[in-house]
Amino acid sequence: MLRTRVITAVAILVVLIGMLFFASAIAWSLFVLAVALISCWEWSRLSGLGPRAQPAFLFLSGAVGASFWLLYARDAQGAFTSAASTAFILSTAFWVIAAPAWLATKARPSAGLCAAAGWLVVWPTWFAFVVLRDASPWLLLAIAAVVWVADIAAYFAGRRFGKGKLAPAISPGKTWEGVYGALAGVAVYGLVLSWISHGHDTPVSAIFADALGLPAIACMLVLVALSVVGDLLESWMKRGAGMKDSSALLPGHGGVLDRIDALTSTLPVAALALSLRAGIP
Repeated sequence: MLRTRVITAVAILVVLIGMLFFASAIAWSLFVLAVALISCWEWSRLSGLGPRAQPAFLFLSGAVGASFWLLYARDAQGAFTSAASTAFILSTAFWVIAAPAWLATKARPSAGLCAAAGWLVVWPTWFAFVVLRDASPWLLLAIAAVVWVADIAAYFAGRRFGKGKLAPAISPGKTWEGVYGALAGVAVYGLVLSWISHGHDTPVSAIFADALGLPAIACMLVLVALSVVGDLLESWMKRGAGMKDSSALLPGHGGVLDRIDALTSTLPVAALALSLRAGIP
């Protein structure tokens, strides 16, 4: 099992880094569109759509994705930018207000409502992948690394100190100590980025320019909290569907949503914050 996980992880990393740094903008947008459509399929399974509703949802998802991609591919800058900004605002509202309320009440909305919520999970993430990569592949990588650092720090902190369960009815393995470890790990990561940015000109230097980078680090800590919400929401959807993984597409790792759940709740919010701070998109 471990060997399978490692092989799959290496393959994912090679493909991701290759596409991120060497693919054209159009190729990258198509690559993440494929990721988004697979995520829609996985979300439809978690939503419990019936045999008639699921194909309809997937057809509409394909139509929506094609429409968004055509806006981008045709370089309809005004329309694409407007759509992206709207997606980021809706996503932020969902993850800051709706998703925490959903989890707090342990609600299980209708299959149709769950499926519709999936579009608020998936499509703003696609916009963020495209917009942030266009700004700089290094910028996208640095923001995604917030989630990865948080995951690693949470794992080790939870394993060493974990006692207080974070949400036992949703994800029994997560602890408050893991969350604290994630916050500490990302704080250190932010301090390192700030130190590098003040000594060298980097794609993230402008973000850390103010007040020794402390406002940016504070925003990174907010992203950690949102990454937990994203992780928990997908776990709750899987629990409601009686599934361990969103799919079995990635051997040893489950499905695509299992790998990007925390990114769906962080990348669009980060993109919105950057659009207000630095004019991105």
